Amino acid sequence: MFDRQLSRRRFLSNFAFASGAVATGVGSWVVPAPWANAAEAPIKVGIATDLTGPIAYAGNADANVAKMVIKDINTAGGLLGRPLELYIEDTASNESVAVGNVRKLIQRDKVDMVLGGITSSMRNAIKDPIVARGKTLYIYPQLYEGKECTPYLFCTGPTPAQQCDEFIPWLIKNGGKKFALPSANYVWPHTLNVYARKVIEQNGGEVVFEEYYPLDQIDFSSTVNRIISNKVDVVFNTVIPPGVGPFFKQLYEAGFLKNGGRLACVYYDENTLNINQASEIEGLASCLDYFKVLTKENPFDAKIQAAYEKDFPGNFLFAAGSAATGTYRGLKLWEAAVKEAGKIDRDSVAAALDHAKIAEGPGGPAEMVPGKRHCKMKMYTAVAKGGNYEIVGRSDGLVDPKEC
Repeated sequence: MFDRQLSRRRFLSNFAFASGAVATGVGSWVVPAPWANAAEAPIKVGIATDLTGPIAYAGNADANVAKMVIKDINTAGGLLGRPLELYIEDTASNESVAVGNVRKLIQRDKVDMVLGGITSSMRNAIKDPIVARGKTLYIYPQLYEGKECTPYLFCTGPTPAQQCDEFIPWLIKNGGKKFALPSANYVWPHTLNVYARKVIEQNGGEVVFEEYYPLDQIDFSSTVNRIISNKVDVVFNTVIPPGVGPFFKQLYEAGFLKNGGRLACVYYDENTLNINQASEIEGLASCLDYFKVLTKENPFDAKIQAAYEKDFPGNFLFAAGSAATGTYRGLKLWEAAVKEAGKIDRDSVAAALDHAKIAEGPGGPAEMVPGKRHCKMKMYTAVAKGGNYEIVGRSDGLVDPKEC
């Protein structure tokens, strides 16, 4: 992850070359509509995501997915007989930069919808410029802590209920009852841990300690000592980059895995597997809506994955924890809503998106829960083995987000 951070200059040349995007300012690109419609202007889709900064590996993947889906929709004739034009803004892992760039999407580009944001702090920073002041539809694609019930804001990634209700009982059975909750100090870990603690205790487990650290902390020696000395069974981690790599390495060197400890991290996907040596996270368990190993059993997953890798070879992977699957799902649900509405104004599309469904998507079908603006989806538990994931559990059907 760390070596994938890009300088803005290098990113600009790589991004424009790879996508055919045209730079329209600092941190701004447009992928023009592929054909002109004399009767009506293109439908404008806005993407706001971290193209530079510490989680650029995720933001670039999300932008790539948007380019892939918009290209497919245009190839099939567009929407309502109109082509789609894609406007992309860099949120740069910096809320103050993001707010200014998102305003460009609304005020300068006049997009019909905005999809994006990865961290919850980013969503909270940009939602008002989009939804309240901008009067524009907003789709948030990332797994998150829940409790986002703003009108016209739709969430297409997993929630705590979807990630914890089946996963934590599995961890207790396959790890043990004594949990530590080491955490980054921002809204997602705080809120997720409230839910996780409840499920742990309901299933006979115990939270030995719950701690919060600055996002840039990389020395975890005292935390590691507490984990070892308290004989913790499961480390339910919400430390994020740049700290998570050093933290897992320090745990490994202290013998946590060797002595039977289990790592768990609900945002860990194929991108984040590469932060540490495979041995340092052997047995790490995650619970997400998609893992690449599903391509071996699901032809649709194999088709999406192959199309993405053909168009975007390299280090920006199509992965669930990075919101790439939520981006795909969000755009396809929005497409279904626009088709049903027969028009593009916010109220009409939101009314249709409220109950939109797709028969196929990453990991399986998905559907919005009417009145809740959150998405039902299949969920999978996987374990890291030798640098790859193996599926060890799956939901019976679409899991309710239990939100709003």
